[in-house]
Amino acid sequence: MIRTLISALALTALLGGAASAETHEVHMLNKGEKGMMVFEPALVKAAPGDTIRFIPTDKGHNAESIDGMIPEGVDGFTGKINKEVEVTLDTEGLYAVRCKPHYAMGMVMVIAVGDATTPDNFFEGRVPKKAKERFEEELGAL
Repeated sequence: MIRTLISALALTALLGGAASAETHEVHMLNKGEKGMMVFEPALVKAAPGDTIRFIPTDKGHNAESIDGMIPEGVDGFTGKINKEVEVTLDTEGLYAVRCKPHYAMGMVMVIAVGDATTPDNFFEGRVPKKAKERFEEELGAL
């Protein structure tokens, strides 16, 4: 009887943790509330274990992490053009995401996982002017 109760409690705890993970949808758009070539939303606040689903609402877009602008030790991701991509983020920190074909046009977004703060070296790499402006706008909302 006690073994059954302990097993049931353990199973409930495991399933309860999995159920708390959330899926956030991000649309890749030619035109949105903030202008041309955008991710909506452009800022996602997520918890460790949450999944981000990038949806190519308009054609010609992809979603990929930017090397040097994700938490240290985390493998980046690259989605294919016109294909939905899902990523589960387990490590706290900031994740910069771009649409490679429209990066210079500022098609970027930020995912803040957990208690993320902007690292001092976040903009050390070469970031196109329009992309940097959009990053700074979203980081200001954290």
